[in-house]
Amino acid sequence: MRSCALLLVLLVGSLIQAEDGAEKQATQQNEPRSLAADDRAGIYADKIVVGQSAALSGVAKELGISMRRGLLAAFDEVNGKGGVFNRKIELITLDDGYEPEQTIKNMHELISKHKVFTLVGGVGTPTSKAALPIISKTPLLYVGPFTGASFLRSSYLNTVVNVRASYAQETLAMVERLRKDLKISRVAVLYQNDSYGLDGLRGVQKAVEVVKGIKLVSTGSYQRNTTAVKTALLDIRRGNPQAVIAIGSYLPIAAFIKWARKMRMYSTVFLAVSFVGVNPLAAELRYNRSHVFVTQVVPPPTDKKVKLVETYLAALKSLDAKAKPGFGSMEGYVVGRLVIEALQRAGAEVNFKTFLAEFKKADTVFDIDGFRLAYGEHDNQGSDNVFITRIYRGKIRPLKKLTLVRARKKQATNPKTEQKKGK
Repeated sequence: MRSCALLLVLLVGSLIQAEDGAEKQATQQNEPRSLAADDRAGIYADKIVVGQSAALSGVAKELGISMRRGLLAAFDEVNGKGGVFNRKIELITLDDGYEPEQTIKNMHELISKHKVFTLVGGVGTPTSKAALPIISKTPLLYVGPFTGASFLRSSYLNTVVNVRASYAQETLAMVERLRKDLKISRVAVLYQNDSYGLDGLRGVQKAVEVVKGIKLVSTGSYQRNTTAVKTALLDIRRGNPQAVIAIGSYLPIAAFIKWARKMRMYSTVFLAVSFVGVNPLAAELRYNRSHVFVTQVVPPPTDKKVKLVETYLAALKSLDAKAKPGFGSMEGYVVGRLVIEALQRAGAEVNFKTFLAEFKKADTVFDIDGFRLAYGEHDNQGSDNVFITRIYRGKIRPLKKLTLVRARKKQATNPKTEQKKGK
């Protein structure tokens, strides 16, 4: 058992070193333009230009599309009221396909060519990890990335403004609820073998050390931007887990759950962190009867009693009447609203320093229609909220605790009665 644990530690270390080395080499190819001479780049008389690099293609495209839609809903809402100090907010989004190498190219283009004022709504851990060495060489901020990675909360404190709870908080909530609600004692982890998956894996490893009565029995990994999960399933199945926590995107996780059911893992409970994208995952599992739960970092977009949900739904409908509400676009809307509020507080003569200062004041609180985001000099994460949802046969339901759907027993039929009905 010790040799297996040592092998896992060595594997994690080698993957981190490989990814760090590739990103460091790529970021050193070109340096971003110097912004020292202009502390108001991206600010014009009639507009404020902000940039986004996100997956608009590939296996994570629905996440990027949703995030962008939410941002646009927030910006369109304020633009319809005259903008921020009579400046409309313009969003430029470039597709990175959820690949770090393309993200690096996008960062240089957004900063040097488009001269954006700030970066918003980046999607993913490996892409954010590639972007930050570039952004940190400028005065720009990286606001509201769609990731709960720990390094975004411990490093780059003067560059990153996080909105959501961390993956460590999400995985801890999962492990606590598995033990308390379902009395589960054996858990496995499926993870994407990059910085995102490894961050989630470490979160689970720490959580099982804190929560008594539950242990990590097996792990399995797959390559980013693929759905090759069969080997991972076999590795995980050897540990005979009662639950599998998945750290990945919706297509490979959906494929994993479908294959697990084919292998008769009927009673296994599956959980995924918010990055998976609960709406596209539910669509992929619309015919599946497995027990699937997803943690969330914003309130359910179906709860119209919540003021934030009410304003989000109105803004989304105004942007696109055919757009379906979802957790991804709602998070994008919150990020957009945060950017707007910070710009308004910084004043008409906003620049890079005054924009950053709005997030560094002691006990800073942004109240986004009741959804509170608190920041400070050494705290760059606004929310600690974690919510729970369940997917069953394609439908999403918010929950207070983990509860399983019990299959209904078929009523016994009388053969003679069936014959009479057939006549």
